[in-house]
Amino acid sequence: MTYRTRPPSRICASCDGFASAAVTLGGRDRHGHLRTITAHCTACDGTGLVRRNRTAQEGARA
Repeated sequence: MTYRTRPPSRICASCDGFASAAVTLGGRDRHGHLRTITAHCTACDGTGLVRRNRTAQEGARA
């Protein structure tokens, strides 16, 4: 019996798939809302996935 193998995971190792995070700047504005900014993962550019290598995807031989 053959078992199906999964391809390797494409989740970014730097952010574990959580590519964006809201960071509070401290304090509140005049309406009472927290001031936040969105920080994106620099390794995956905010996608949460790692780009595949073209040669590995094509299965090229030497």
